[in-house]
Amino acid sequence: MIHSKIPLAQTVTELCKKHGIQHVIISPGSRNAPLTISFTHDPFFTCYSIVDERAAAFFALGMAQKLQTPTALVCTSGSALLNYYPAIAEAYFSRIPLVVLSADRPDHLVGIGDGQTINQPYVFKNHIRYSAVLKLDVNRDKTMKVKALQTAGDFIETDSEHAENLQGEVQAFNEKAINKAINTAYKTSGPVHINIPFDEPLYDTVETLSVSPLKTDLEPSSLGIDSNEIEHFISDWNSASKKMILVGVNPPNSVEQKWLDFLAQDPSVIVLTETTSNLHHESFFTCIDQLITPLSEEERKDIRPNILLTFGGLIVSKRIKALLRKHQPDQHWHVDLLQANDTFFCLNRHIKSTPNLFFETLLTQVEPHLESPYFPKWQSKNQLRIERHDAYVDNIPYCDFLVFHHVLESLPNKINLHVANSSAIRYLQLFQLNKTIEVFCNRGTSGIDGSTSTAIGYAVQSENQTVFITGDLSFFYDSNALWNKYIPKNFRIILLNNNGGGIFRILPGEKNTPNFDTYFETTHELTAAHLCKMFGFTYRKAHSEDTLQQELKDFFEDQDQPQLLEVFTPRTLNDSILLHYFEFLK
Repeated sequence: MIHSKIPLAQTVTELCKKHGIQHVIISPGSRNAPLTISFTHDPFFTCYSIVDERAAAFFALGMAQKLQTPTALVCTSGSALLNYYPAIAEAYFSRIPLVVLSADRPDHLVGIGDGQTINQPYVFKNHIRYSAVLKLDVNRDKTMKVKALQTAGDFIETDSEHAENLQGEVQAFNEKAINKAINTAYKTSGPVHINIPFDEPLYDTVETLSVSPLKTDLEPSSLGIDSNEIEHFISDWNSASKKMILVGVNPPNSVEQKWLDFLAQDPSVIVLTETTSNLHHESFFTCIDQLITPLSEEERKDIRPNILLTFGGLIVSKRIKALLRKHQPDQHWHVDLLQANDTFFCLNRHIKSTPNLFFETLLTQVEPHLESPYFPKWQSKNQLRIERHDAYVDNIPYCDFLVFHHVLESLPNKINLHVANSSAIRYLQLFQLNKTIEVFCNRGTSGIDGSTSTAIGYAVQSENQTVFITGDLSFFYDSNALWNKYIPKNFRIILLNNNGGGIFRILPGEKNTPNFDTYFETTHELTAAHLCKMFGFTYRKAHSEDTLQQELKDFFEDQDQPQLLEVFTPRTLNDSILLHYFEFLK
């Protein structure tokens, strides 16, 4: 087998292999050639070549989201590394494991005016779980000069034995740093950065490894809950007459159904879920904004819980955040192994556990409230909201809202549904969704960048079909996502094109002025037709309810290439229909 001749490159790739990191996304470059050579010649690794580093990083994020295990990113030196930053931030807040491997110049070649050079160590320091800055291998030239342990410009003369000792120290340091970084990615389910200096020559190869790095195993985490603490939880739970459970972004099948059933049977409990929670029960309230937006001030006070229990990632709904910040629960408990966000400014208990373990500890010891008006009252209101929702859909003209209704009704069972940010994910929260569908959205930073790339990365690792719903600005922003030869034939994109950033028409502010159109809504006349032709997608389009329904009939069926359906909607009508919806619900 062919390997890079450089011991540091061998060490990195061998430790990635020993830690089970199989999928490696590589962007082309010269400084990262030692890593590229070693990864691509080892049959253990599955390597992907993606030119645009920003798209590559989101592609890797989507793969890791599906696999629930780290994927590796490899780039050259300079600004290439900075293009990873949006996906790094998303992975940090969404708790998705990535291992970033950046090639760098040696210290003595940094800061002297060489091209393709920036200050790479700790560049992600505010959005990274761990940064490892590796040391350059000890190189000996014919006069036995040695570059000593990364001291810029400081060369010393030494003998062969001393050089070997120095290299041994470097090797031990690098192995420890690499092991710690990869273990951190696993332990925190987050991104880590390993910065790797290489000196020329970069392309020399060997057939036999010169190193045999040792893997350090991950230290086990303690998941237990203190017995004294659980007694307080049980006492408070039993005495609370109103308990609200609010679930954000959550991986599918991560909470045992028996605990969901237990909570659903307790009338003192209401469970609010978003589509990204991937939790399902007929008694759960799945459309939060639909339920709470029409509430009077008195009703908002009445829905306020004694205990708010949260788990999962970030919440989409601004309205539930506003309600619970104004009408704060007596207690807010958050269940998470690593961190708890004080989203409602009243967090008083961070339960460092998994939801399954916490429910097993708590729910097997509490006394269910056999009679309580809390759930029945809000269930009755929720049913009225659903009826009003159906009536509204039956009477609105062609618009974004109606498009979502028809698209979501047409989705096949057991698909992966990826959704872009801004309007798309907010519309999705207003509809009852097929419970066999798994839903994903980049809610860590909630940016429009990278959503398409993430969906494609996920699709590559999924046996089921992946469907991506996006708005026009998000789609065109990430159009390099389609510059990707790995896209499955059953991948589908539904693009809602309302010729601008429609979400800004919903927000407060002056509309229909040249300033608003240009700098907020950013109106345009772009379509995806030429992109589809260039990147090998079948292109379809719809301009009306009838043409939309016609195109959806066979859109998800097997074809010989991926497909995109571009749905054009009236730019100046969508906002008024959505805003009137909440008035109609009353």
